[in-house]
Amino acid sequence: MARTDIQNAQHVLYDFFLYSVQTEPVDVVLATFRRLFVDYSESSTESDLPVALYSIVIANSEQQFLFTLKRVCYILINNWGIQRRPDAIQSLIKMFDDRILMRAGVSLILKRLRSWMRDFVKSQDFQDLKLFAARYEQHEHWSSRYTSYLLAPQYLNLNNPQEQREAARNLSSQLKSKFRFDLAMYTAKSQMQSPSTTVDNPTVLGEAAINLIKLLLLQPGRFGYENLANLLHKQCDQLNYWDFKRALLHYLAYALPRGPITRALKEQLPDSVLTFYRHHNDEPLTDALVLRTCKRVVDRLTTEEGESPSNFISMFLAQGNPLVLVILLLKVALFCPHVQAHLELRIASLIRYYEAYSEEDCRWVINFFEVFRVTFTVYASGTLYNLVEVANSDPTASTLSTYRIFSQLRDQHMELNHGAADMQHNLVAEESLQPSQLRPDIAIIAPNNMPSAIAS
Repeated sequence: MARTDIQNAQHVLYDFFLYSVQTEPVDVVLATFRRLFVDYSESSTESDLPVALYSIVIANSEQQFLFTLKRVCYILINNWGIQRRPDAIQSLIKMFDDRILMRAGVSLILKRLRSWMRDFVKSQDFQDLKLFAARYEQHEHWSSRYTSYLLAPQYLNLNNPQEQREAARNLSSQLKSKFRFDLAMYTAKSQMQSPSTTVDNPTVLGEAAINLIKLLLLQPGRFGYENLANLLHKQCDQLNYWDFKRALLHYLAYALPRGPITRALKEQLPDSVLTFYRHHNDEPLTDALVLRTCKRVVDRLTTEEGESPSNFISMFLAQGNPLVLVILLLKVALFCPHVQAHLELRIASLIRYYEAYSEEDCRWVINFFEVFRVTFTVYASGTLYNLVEVANSDPTASTLSTYRIFSQLRDQHMELNHGAADMQHNLVAEESLQPSQLRPDIAIIAPNNMPSAIAS
């Protein structure tokens, strides 16, 4: 069969279901989908639908059939999502559990169709489809808390149908917005001396979530994370690629918490970063090189093959201190916002890698995912968090307890504060940051001194 014939048959199905889902009741649409893909009968030739599906199946291209099936499903999911009908989405996905699909058909066409439907149920495509119903299940897997990240491979994959990408992007955005709102509400209510209503904690960190936000807002020295990223940006026009890599290392290592894990990072990370794209070392810095380099840094810190954890993340998590790792990823994302999509792909890969384990068996990595999403909600979302010191008459109170968190909508055009705007700070020049100005664990890379490791 000619490719144009298959495409014509596909569009018959797409157009019908798009019209049907927008005009017909849910039960009618579901019944039509079932009659066509689950209970297919070759005798139903009075309709254009079975004829169109027959044309696709008889062409014996499983790839074309699965693409068609996927796109029809996402046409329905997209529209039912807009109509706020999660029950319809759940019913659609449950249809693939029907035992009739396990029966061998009598005819060649039915055998082929049933075989392909079973292949679809076993595929990653079906697992992706199930994400749209999983959040409504009562006994959800721990990984479903991070569905907003698991959806990233769907909406970033240009080979997926447009409807799938739109559905994935919309759901991811909704889930992130809900978490952002829930976190802001919890933060506000939990700090009241006598809260009028109880607000659920959207994290699994317990009361430690509030202290985490406070720690994040107690930014390093007189340079906040966002200001540091802007300061590095100002210098990029003056750097070649080699000097940029050294400045980037300095930026990443600046003001990290003390400890063995930080020392190990300073010893090992330069051996990776300084080797990136060495044939470009003497060339002027370009936006493309910045993005490629930041992607490589993200890979080193998460999962280099896109599947199993990298040596760096294994090292960080084995130490039970995910905050340092998350701060590093935050610094990369604040400096190069375009790397955010790639970072979310890598987080999705890590979730997929660990989701085979029970929640009890991987609490340490779940702690990382929680710290990651809280941190990126605080720094990379539409909500601006501020830390205000309040009077405390209790001399035994901890330092963090003397602060309160306040949140507000972030100004999309927020400029650097007046003090930061006037800073003449160079992350490359040795004389710009003297050791006396820094904490003892800060790394410095001087322009005329190119060590293989960052000196402590």
